[in-house]
Amino acid sequence: MITSPNPLVAQEIAQVNRKFEAAMGRSDADGIMQVYTSSGSIMPPNSPIITGTAAIRDFWQSVIDMGVAGAELRTVELDGLGDTVNEIGQFTLKAADGSVADTGKFIVIWKRENGTWLWHHDIWSSENAAA
Repeated sequence: MITSPNPLVAQEIAQVNRKFEAAMGRSDADGIMQVYTSSGSIMPPNSPIITGTAAIRDFWQSVIDMGVAGAELRTVELDGLGDTVNEIGQFTLKAADGSVADTGKFIVIWKRENGTWLWHHDIWSSENAAA
């Protein structure tokens, strides 16, 4: 169930998520980096916290280099809390041949930066068993 104190915020968040998907589809780590705040962080599985746009860009470039060539994000829930929005969702990562590389769930804490809603903290985990 998607809830938001403002439907326009939900629409802006959906647009940024589509921007991430499009950048992943182009294998564009610079484009992916643009969905994050300047002081954002990611918390990938089996990794320490990665902070800052350059480090986030490098992480996503390594994911692209491993063969991930697409992403689909589905928002399950949005909750506004002051100057932030919390998003719970599900993801699918795809390989270059279109096959599913991974599926899982995520939480993104959104912040408004320079008038745009962006990912500030991003954490996710796979739904697949560890290798």
